[in-house]
Amino acid sequence: MRLRPGLVGSYRQDMAIFGSITQRLWFVGLLVLAVYLGGGGTLGPIGLSSDILILSVTALFASIGAIGLNIVTGMAGQISLGHAFFLGLGAFTAAILGGVEQTRPAVDAAGNAITETVLVGFNLDMLIWLPAAGLVAALAGFIVAPVATRLRGMYLAFVTIGLVFLGEHIFREAKTLTGGAFVGRSTAEADLLGFRFDEAGEVFGLYLSKGQKLYFLGLILLVVMGLAAKNLFRSRVGRALAGIRDRDVAAEMMGIPLTRYKTIAFVVSSFYAGIAGALLFAIVGRLTAEGFGFLLSIRYIAMVLIGGVATVTGSIMGAFFITFLPKLVEWLGNFIPVISLSPTGGVLTVAQFEQILYGLVLIGFLMFEPMGLFGIWIRIRNYWKGWPFSY
Repeated sequence: MRLRPGLVGSYRQDMAIFGSITQRLWFVGLLVLAVYLGGGGTLGPIGLSSDILILSVTALFASIGAIGLNIVTGMAGQISLGHAFFLGLGAFTAAILGGVEQTRPAVDAAGNAITETVLVGFNLDMLIWLPAAGLVAALAGFIVAPVATRLRGMYLAFVTIGLVFLGEHIFREAKTLTGGAFVGRSTAEADLLGFRFDEAGEVFGLYLSKGQKLYFLGLILLVVMGLAAKNLFRSRVGRALAGIRDRDVAAEMMGIPLTRYKTIAFVVSSFYAGIAGALLFAIVGRLTAEGFGFLLSIRYIAMVLIGGVATVTGSIMGAFFITFLPKLVEWLGNFIPVISLSPTGGVLTVAQFEQILYGLVLIGFLMFEPMGLFGIWIRIRNYWKGWPFSY
């Protein structure tokens, strides 16, 4: 309505992905700004430096995983500390399907010369290994769901923690698939129908670096999967998950099948985690079993809590905050005398101060702003709408 722009006048408007013209303009504006900054030097004079660009790529891919965790933890209210397991499944599935097979000469029991497979690899296209990474992780989520859906609270948390240690054991022992402990294997090649994302080159007449190609890949996938998650939140499934989160007993009395919808939440969340794991470690270049420990799960929990629970925007905010936190600490080290940029000198090293700041920020948000960065944005927006009045 023209005189009441904030008033919701229909169910269609209430269920829309973007509830107002202002939200649509914000989305388009931020998307244009992201494209402009990512194409710095090509699309315009202002852009991201190489180190900031790589961090942005990492944050874009991590945002997909954070959205997946927010689906099961934020939207469905199911505590999951096993996100690292599904990230690892996606990463190793992509490495096996998109990597190159490695062999070595050997001798069998009869003394005949044979070729022994050291690492399995099928060298398939990204069009195959990327969806497959999500599907394998989703299948694992479907297998775990019947057990997880019968548990709540801390019991569910302990079960999902067990998945992390189970995954670490599998990744260490399946040597022909993962390379074994501390050795690992190379990741999948980012080759989509002959187009290489891991090499610099021209795209539609514009020269893009490797980092810029990966940046735009992450931006496109984040927009697609972010809108898909937002659409899920406003659908029948999303409303059922919100009811289960708020009060599962009441939701069951209203006829909502808890097992079915909790299983959907675990499967979709695992799919997002598999995609994120495949992409994140494809840019690293190497996988090891030790990279998917419990601390990785805590990292994603922090993204959800700091960014904002049950919101797609909050997941993205949290992923960018956690990813850029080391860069922020390094910048603060230039102004705080007790922080030493050297790993051996000073009262506190950069790594030590990062851990302290990480804990303080997490505790601070839990105590003073449970809605995270998204909650702060809501406060700023409401203040701006109500200004100059205080109510």
